[in-house]
Amino acid sequence: MGFFDKFKKTFTGGDKDTGGSKEEAKEVKEDLNKGLEKSSRNIFDRISKAVAGKSQVDINILDDIEEALISSDVSLDTTIKIIDRLEARVAKDKYVNSNDVYVMVKEEMVQLLEENNVPDADWFDVPDLGPNKPYVLLVVGVNGVGKTTSIGKISNRLKWRGKEVILGAADTFRAAAIEQLEVWAKRVDIPIVKKEQGSDPAAVAYETVEKAVEGNFDVAIIDTAGRLHNKVNLMKELSKIRRVVQKVIPDGPHEVMLVLDGSTGQNAIEQAKQFMAATEVTSLTVTKLDGTAKGGVVIAIADQFKIPIKFIGVGEKLQHLQVFNKAEFVDSLFQ
Repeated sequence: MGFFDKFKKTFTGGDKDTGGSKEEAKEVKEDLNKGLEKSSRNIFDRISKAVAGKSQVDINILDDIEEALISSDVSLDTTIKIIDRLEARVAKDKYVNSNDVYVMVKEEMVQLLEENNVPDADWFDVPDLGPNKPYVLLVVGVNGVGKTTSIGKISNRLKWRGKEVILGAADTFRAAAIEQLEVWAKRVDIPIVKKEQGSDPAAVAYETVEKAVEGNFDVAIIDTAGRLHNKVNLMKELSKIRRVVQKVIPDGPHEVMLVLDGSTGQNAIEQAKQFMAATEVTSLTVTKLDGTAKGGVVIAIADQFKIPIKFIGVGEKLQHLQVFNKAEFVDSLFQ
């Protein structure tokens, strides 16, 4: 049995994300709980101290909750929105028990995500473009955020979903980036287009899409340079990649996914701002949430940018790149 063969059941008809069996769904939730354990402990412990021994919610408790959320990287602006809503509910209900605070905070977080058009998904798939395929996914993000690893895991999901996938190593700035993507291509057993370090990234993107059309592939995933040394240069590079893709696929790329490192907290928000100033971003993946107590940044990112979060990373294994579900995520923050 090959390295990835043992995951075939997980990523086909009986997969976890599509809600196969109760056991599989339970395992997914357990992975999420474990991955968000540090963030949960940070938020839950602070709020617990705020409400301990109190019989009624007052302004002091709300102040303590505000501090707890900000310290968990929910961000000031997003925290203020949540606190204002809590304050309105407390004023209306008058005698809200402190034990209800957890439920109220969770409800307001989920509501915020719903208002910001962050969709739930049972599975990450791509639209069936018919004769106009492939679906072109451009992946952006700075070095070290888990961009290439995420591409590998997404490719594996799509493959076991029955999609034919091809990769393009357009991050030619670092030889290590090309090699890492090649390792994933071999593991997942899918083709890759690559050139030597220093080659024109747009040329790699063009050849990738061209081969995808010739080979009748369903999806072409293109990795891009992970640096923000100069926003103007980044914008020019990504714009050039877009132009060459459109020479082959006029309406491509169909999706630009930005990968962010959740463990960096507010820095992830700053990175998002810079990338969005350089190119149109249509989806997000937030990685490395298992190694941080800053999981609240996911709420802040969704609130601030109102861009769908497709995936969250809660561990190293394949199944630990989970499709984002707002209610399950918030529930795990308060496990």
